[in-house]
Amino acid sequence: MPATNVETLTNPRDSLPNVYTNITARELDFVTRFGKNWEALREVLGIMRPIKKQAGTQLKSYTASIALESGDVDPGCVIPYSKATVAQVGYADLTLKKYAKAVPVEDVDKYGVQVAVEKTDDAFLNELQTVVMDNFYNNLTGNTYAMTGAYSSFQMAVSMAIGKVRDKFKKMHRDVSSVVTFVNTLDVYEYLGGASVTIQNLFGIEYIKNFIGAETMIITSEIERGKVIAIPADNLVLYYVDPSTEFAKLGLVYTTDGVTNLIGFHAQGNYGTAVGESFALMGMNLWYEYADGVAIVDIDDSFLTDLTVAPDDPTATYPWTDKKPSDFQSNVAVSGGKITGELKFMEGGLSPSGPLSGDGYFLALKFDNFSSGLTYANVKVGLQPSAGTGLVTLDSDKNAVFKISDKNTQKLKTVQEDANGHKNIQYFDLSNLELEDPEGV
Repeated sequence: MPATNVETLTNPRDSLPNVYTNITARELDFVTRFGKNWEALREVLGIMRPIKKQAGTQLKSYTASIALESGDVDPGCVIPYSKATVAQVGYADLTLKKYAKAVPVEDVDKYGVQVAVEKTDDAFLNELQTVVMDNFYNNLTGNTYAMTGAYSSFQMAVSMAIGKVRDKFKKMHRDVSSVVTFVNTLDVYEYLGGASVTIQNLFGIEYIKNFIGAETMIITSEIERGKVIAIPADNLVLYYVDPSTEFAKLGLVYTTDGVTNLIGFHAQGNYGTAVGESFALMGMNLWYEYADGVAIVDIDDSFLTDLTVAPDDPTATYPWTDKKPSDFQSNVAVSGGKITGELKFMEGGLSPSGPLSGDGYFLALKFDNFSSGLTYANVKVGLQPSAGTGLVTLDSDKNAVFKISDKNTQKLKTVQEDANGHKNIQYFDLSNLELEDPEGV
């Protein structure tokens, strides 16, 4: 019988005696489950680029920036080049990780095969998956090139983290198909309260799909409280070492599975110690291609206090109308993020032109109690969705009048922002306002 080249076999031990058949099936089951778990997670994260590491290479990341020259060029003159800079940063080694597990014959005799072997294989598999994710979280949180910021609420921190990475990649003229965020478990559940949200579990991690602007939100206690991390899926790369490539030449034959061989597994019996040994070999690293294409922002509400929102003085006068608040509103109160009261239907509106013209309902409010160091000029107010004016900056009188077009869909929005970009955003529900029937006017 001609000699068989061991490298041409899917599993070189396929030709071994039947006594090894069950071990091989167990190995194939182990690596297949690991591979399927990873493929599912890769689909959740949106990673499309597994890259096989060549021997002797290192992982690299980059930063990218562009200094745009003026586009005002006289006819016939040379157009200056805008300087694009890509710098190589963030070296890391992709090292092989070696693990072993031993189950003595006494455990099989005491607990049976299902517990002693199969259950410990499950635990072994889960721990190996955890190693990959823990290393990834360390890569993310240790990224010194990441964009940073601080925002006063969980929702704003998530939103701005997503916005930062999308803005960065737009400036790099690169597409962003989806954004993945990573948030602390307790922060998420504190934000959710009693809300009914479907949380899924895969590869040992919890995640929510399409939540607060993130295609995938990963929930983990490995991210510290008060932190939100965002990264475009297009910026995620999986580097791996194929355990089936060179090691058979050393007499070390690991069972692998699939085209992307992420893990090698081998099981054998040791008669000298009467234990069943299991060995795993893997080299996997989730990495970011652009180190500055990651955002790490803080949730910090300590620097901005909430505004005090109240009905304006019923006798207040405005330079653009002869109407006073007492003419179009009564019993207005603000409590717990809700505005209540009665609004009269005003024919012709409050002004002959502009956003407060035309028939409708109007609400006059006063804003005060600004955060330390801030004034009315640091505050914008408006209805969302807006009828056209959007958010406007407060005047020195610190009041504003709004035209309500749909109390059930519109909310009052206030934004305080300091010089460092810290924001405190408040929303107020209008659905409990009582509107006078225009037919009875």
